[in-house]
Amino acid sequence: MTDRHIKLDSLLPVSCSEQVSEYLNSHPVGFSLPRKFYTDQHYFDLEMEQIFQKEWLFVGLTCEIPAKGNFITLQIGSSPITIVRGDQGQIRAFHNVCRHRGSKLCLAKQGKVAKLVCSYHQWTYELDGNLLYAGTNMGSDFDKSKFSLHPINCRTAGGYMYVSLSDNPTNIDAYFDDLQRYLEPYDLDNAKVAVQSTIVEEANWKLVIENNRECYHCDGSHPELLTSLLEWDDTEDPRASDEFRALVASKQAIWEAEGIPYKHVSHGHGLRNRIVRMPLKDGTVAMTQDGRAACSKLMGRIKNPDLGSMRILHLPNSWCHAQGDHIVVFEVRPLGPQLTEVITKWVVNKEAVEGVDYNIDRLTYVWNATNSQDRNLVENNQRGVNSIAYQPGPYSETYEFGVINFIDWFSHSMQKNIAANGPQ
Repeated sequence: MTDRHIKLDSLLPVSCSEQVSEYLNSHPVGFSLPRKFYTDQHYFDLEMEQIFQKEWLFVGLTCEIPAKGNFITLQIGSSPITIVRGDQGQIRAFHNVCRHRGSKLCLAKQGKVAKLVCSYHQWTYELDGNLLYAGTNMGSDFDKSKFSLHPINCRTAGGYMYVSLSDNPTNIDAYFDDLQRYLEPYDLDNAKVAVQSTIVEEANWKLVIENNRECYHCDGSHPELLTSLLEWDDTEDPRASDEFRALVASKQAIWEAEGIPYKHVSHGHGLRNRIVRMPLKDGTVAMTQDGRAACSKLMGRIKNPDLGSMRILHLPNSWCHAQGDHIVVFEVRPLGPQLTEVITKWVVNKEAVEGVDYNIDRLTYVWNATNSQDRNLVENNQRGVNSIAYQPGPYSETYEFGVINFIDWFSHSMQKNIAANGPQ
């Protein structure tokens, strides 16, 4: 099997999506992918086309654009996009490209405007994307209605924002429904991003996700995180102890009485979307250095800081830890075959005052340390994968089942989307 992997990895024509699909179809479950899936520009381009241009992507929080005219911008592969709140509070997404000669429209990462105006020739658009003004030089027969901004599918659920560049995106409505219900107690429309961290990791985006999907490495690498985090997120985990199951049962009884959702829900192939609330270590209520709440003003309607960590996973690009006093949200943006941007946002009640209700260093200490440690891990992983000695290795079914699920989802989604396009 190992020799076969090496042969396929070296001979597979990277320009042919059909053959990539055929390889993934025969890839043995429980093994990492061949080297080119982590290193090659052609493979990366194909993944951007078949995954990041077609699947739903987490892109931010509604509280980041709280009022009419607020917008954020981001880059998905080669495509700049903007997300803006309109006249009646609607949130819309557009390709951030002027319909005149294609210039990038909104240049700031975040801001507030009355209209969307291209700085090149001042073509001006309403917040709903309709072209309002193109000057008098376009001629008397120019029809503005034909040159609205190109819209992008956009959904919000519980204060999270998602976009899909596909005209016919995958239906994940059941996940959006659950997300709305599980995030309701936090009232994210009335929250704020207290602080944001952006780091660029010299590693393939799949290695970043794989690292997140297991805690096999935690004992040796994350002392700060393990002050509060219990590794298991399922009482059916074969490693889970009776003590852990008893702790879960006691906390769930409290959450049930308080109307806080906690049951494990999952949707999609390879558990691509999943939500579960699990206790933190007994005696801790937040992912802080001492396990105490980082913000004295709890979120939304929450009265009890001891809500454990509600873990939200959305493939291909996001995960989250929601605690009673704050939420830590992670977003992954691929930049190249061996370059990935990881964005972390710490979210608190919008009425919380920095220096009074929370301290930035205390709020961010554990995950800043963990992010730095993870960056070193995945960059070293990438360096080893780059070697001609690298061969696909086996995952642990016990400790790395989350990684197996991710690779299964990746393989399934690539094959499905390639097949939908027909031969390339």
